[in-house]
Amino acid sequence: MNKPDVADSKVSFNSMGYVHMAFSVGSKERVDELTSKLKADGFKVVSGPRTTGDGYYESCVVAIEENQIEITI
Repeated sequence: MNKPDVADSKVSFNSMGYVHMAFSVGSKERVDELTSKLKADGFKVVSGPRTTGDGYYESCVVAIEENQIEITI
């Protein structure tokens, strides 16, 4: 979608609004594979793969329009 009268603004991980989405991929191995592939394709990996303090296994990658994509089991 496009709305010419709305200016782009820099997205940060501490912004209000939509900046993050998560995808469950079923296994640690798949999290590792997808994270490696995205990194090799030039996407910035900002965390992981790792087990978080609350027990989730995940990685986070910065994707299109600076959105943070979480890949988890």
